[in-house]
Amino acid sequence: MNAVDLALVLAVDGSASVTYEEFGLIAGGMAAALREPTITDALIGGPAKASLCSLLLWSGTGAQEVITGWTLIASKSDASAFADQVDNMPRIVTAGETAIGEALLASLTLLSHIPDTPARQVVNVIGDGRSNSGIAPGPVRDRMAEAGITINGLCILHEEPDLLASYTREVIGGPDAFAVTCQDYPAFAAAMKQKLARELNVPIV
Repeated sequence: MNAVDLALVLAVDGSASVTYEEFGLIAGGMAAALREPTITDALIGGPAKASLCSLLLWSGTGAQEVITGWTLIASKSDASAFADQVDNMPRIVTAGETAIGEALLASLTLLSHIPDTPARQVVNVIGDGRSNSGIAPGPVRDRMAEAGITINGLCILHEEPDLLASYTREVIGGPDAFAVTCQDYPAFAAAMKQKLARELNVPIV
């Protein structure tokens, strides 16, 4: 049996298109989703009774920082503590361009250092703009998908209404990959809950 059921990278856009108020809504919305009882129960309710989560903040070329490394979620208190770290994540990358390809590479590096063997590897790319800096995301996505890694997307559409098409073409891939959207930042928390519920195969909360 696998040591953990899921290794999940939360890869969050910290580029210039995200204001500080919007960044706070992302952090709070992600934390609220992680605190949902059905989400917590799913993270610790699989065959291995545990998951691993990590938090990556990214922006332009060369601007990727691991905010929280691999964290074992094996109890409700573990999940709560990780949600608190997400809620309070510092914005320590330069608010530059949008380098999704490099964010995917940084996620792949994180996944190469997983401390346990997961049944599934999933990267959540959360952002409000298409890639406009650094290496193209498509080839990196393809490489990850071939390795059995799932890349899902959450597209915030307030600046780029056609962002879903770009994510579908260049970003998401791998087993059962999908993307969800929200029209603006106030709607982000609900979209994040929907996304995690779908990834964890539990009823949408």
